[in-house]
Amino acid sequence: MELSLVGLQNAGKTSLVNSIATGGYSEDMIPTVGFNMRKVTKGNVTIKLWDLGGQRRFRTMWERYCRGVTAILYVVDAADRDSVPISRSELHDLLTKPSLSGIPLLLVGNKIDKSEALSKQALVDQL
Repeated sequence: MELSLVGLQNAGKTSLVNSIATGGYSEDMIPTVGFNMRKVTKGNVTIKLWDLGGQRRFRTMWERYCRGVTAILYVVDAADRDSVPISRSELHDLLTKPSLSGIPLLLVGNKIDKSEALSKQALVDQL
């Protein structure tokens, strides 16, 4: 199974990958430059996780690393209200790519535990 994690910078993609891999969380994350790949085995299932950089200069790579994957996880920082419109635009741009047609996409609202986070419904409505 192959999953690509995409979303704007600081959305929490690398933290999510580390949480899947180790079951833990660390505050000390450095921004992903380009991409990182990590293989995780859970039981008899091996998952290849593509953690793609979210800075503007790396967003053009998203389509390339999403082609042929089992699913795409689009991660949004629900606590960064200013980034949601940009995240919406990038999400809609990704959804128009013919090469990604038919690949399931899961929208992950991250950081919803923070006091400043949008509610689940508000996040859905804005995206």
